[in-house]
Amino acid sequence: MSDDKRLRVPQDGSRIAMGEDYEVDYWTDALGVSRERLQEAIDQVGNSAEAVREFLGK
Repeated sequence: MSDDKRLRVPQDGSRIAMGEDYEVDYWTDALGVSRERLQEAIDQVGNSAEAVREFLGK
């Protein structure tokens, strides 16, 4: 089963999927960062939402 593109929140709140625009929109809003800053955090610590929050100090 594929992801429902009408969703506005992540399917798996423990991971950040940069390939899904609705997830990127959710996480950039939730964390108050740009797409570029979010990508930088993921590049540094992986796509674990907890690790990204810690990296960003959120």
